[in-house]
Amino acid sequence: MTDGPAPLRRDARRNRDQLVDAAHEVFAEQGLDAPLDVIARRAGVGNATLYRHFPSRAALVDAVFRDQLGQTTAAGERARNAPDAWTGLTGYLRAVFTTLAADRGTNDLMTTRVQGVQALDAVHAHNRETLELLLERGRAEGTVRADVGTEDVLFALAALGRAVPALTAVTAPDAWRRPVALLLDGLRPAPAPLPGAALDAGQLADVLRELGPHRAGRGT
Repeated sequence: MTDGPAPLRRDARRNRDQLVDAAHEVFAEQGLDAPLDVIARRAGVGNATLYRHFPSRAALVDAVFRDQLGQTTAAGERARNAPDAWTGLTGYLRAVFTTLAADRGTNDLMTTRVQGVQALDAVHAHNRETLELLLERGRAEGTVRADVGTEDVLFALAALGRAVPALTAVTAPDAWRRPVALLLDGLRPAPAPLPGAALDAGQLADVLRELGPHRAGRGT
């Protein structure tokens, strides 16, 4: 007897790779609720082939984003090893939000709960532990306010992260930097100047409109 599944034939491996590549493109454009038949068509295969390789949406999502989620975990490890908590926290959040702004699929994955994605469960646990360690260290160093908890930060990050695709679509790819700086200022005793310009009334209305339900076929 042999351990693990048998290796895929060359054509099966090619189909699987095409499905993963196509899914990454479609999820980035339309979010994780994108129709699976759209992914199959873009990969040039039938729905049966897709389900043969990935019997559930969660299995496909795990295959598409496992490496990217691993990069988030690596950013967390770098933050933990930073010379001080504030440097680690700011560097970590900038790395996370750079990813959230670049890819709608990753944004959906990181800001909502998708059941059955093993790599996602691991990165959520690592993310929480990273923030908890940095906040505790920051409180001891006097750079983080004493009354802020890990769940406070996780909630704020999820809400802000969810809004990032709409914000960047209306303004600029790095428009997230200003609200992230504002969030960080709320965590520390003394505020710093905010980067960029505030939204005007028209931009805010456009962002809120863009933040509405994700529709199939919408770009990022």
